[in-house]
Amino acid sequence: MSAEEREAARGMMQKAELGRTAEKQRAEFDELFASRPLGDDVKLVERTLGGVPALEVHVDGADADGVILYLHGGSYVVGSARTGANLAAPLSRRSGVPAVSLDYRLAPEHAFPAGIHDALAAYRELVESGQNVVIVGDSAGGGLGLATMIAARAEGLPLPAGAVLLSPWTDVSLKSPSMDSRDEDDPLFSRANMAESAEFYLGGADPKNELASPVFADLKGLPPLLVQVGTAEILLDDSLRLVARAAEQDVDVSLDVVAGAPHVFQYFAGFLSEADESLDHAATFIKNRLRDKSVGAVA
Repeated sequence: MSAEEREAARGMMQKAELGRTAEKQRAEFDELFASRPLGDDVKLVERTLGGVPALEVHVDGADADGVILYLHGGSYVVGSARTGANLAAPLSRRSGVPAVSLDYRLAPEHAFPAGIHDALAAYRELVESGQNVVIVGDSAGGGLGLATMIAARAEGLPLPAGAVLLSPWTDVSLKSPSMDSRDEDDPLFSRANMAESAEFYLGGADPKNELASPVFADLKGLPPLLVQVGTAEILLDDSLRLVARAAEQDVDVSLDVVAGAPHVFQYFAGFLSEADESLDHAATFIKNRLRDKSVGAVA
């Protein structure tokens, strides 16, 4: 990816206006992402998981053992199972593993920890049905994926085979240094944007609660993690701090950092070579984790 291509990708984004209602944010987000073509080889089927609405993402030929549980991004305020399918589908296509994208409840109508309850209920149904699971989440969905594993561990559930976290938001207390140091580089977010979303999400809860900000959690015993992040985002240190903490606590963790890439740059697959390479790496990680049933998987 040339410097010009990275700059062009960043130029396709703009920082959102402050003070928008959740309804307006959702309408604008859906206009951009809820109708993106998934490919003629993809069929979406409505279902529920643990009583939570979801979409099965059926990609022709994706019939390997296991399942990807995809948790969409959107700052806990916007997004849906359909927007999550935009990344669940290419990961399923590349890995051959079926995927399901979850429609967890959103803030501010359903503040913390409603989304975690939904993700945990969905995960519980999958593992209790004997499925081997890899959790994948982008942005807020990455933080939610971590929180789901921590909650599952507390309940004594089998942990997933692994997790892929794309530009995860792991600290809603906004303590990462890059929240300020990368502000000029980030074409999408600012501290003020994130503060609005955090206020919606928390609903008065402690931002350092380990399920709200899993970068502060005890990560011991979690399955292998793959974290991918760009340097042109204020959430850069949410990933770097998470990876350092995971390593300190003896969690297998891999980190992909793409210089100059914006938040969840994997959306630029087909335009930026690094986006395709990152999805390929994530797909290989998913396949390898599901083959290694000694780590995290259901026996």
